[in-house]
Amino acid sequence: MGYVTISAKIPRRLKELLDKYGIKPGPVIRRALEEEVKKHILAELEEKAKGFSEKLSHISDDEEVVSLIHEDREKR
Repeated sequence: MGYVTISAKIPRRLKELLDKYGIKPGPVIRRALEEEVKKHILAELEEKAKGFSEKLSHISDDEEVVSLIHEDREKR
């Protein structure tokens, strides 16, 4: 996996506190970015799922699903 470097400007006081408490910003930033990306991916998947749900809403019950599967198999 390749890596790229990103940078961010933070207040000097925050940098001083990071140094004081020995906090390495890299892992913290990486986790925050991964969480943010995960939230966006989940939101995108939710939208797609809503679309599928709307498209499939006309199927009323299990019997109809079974009937459609049997029809499809008979066509083959």
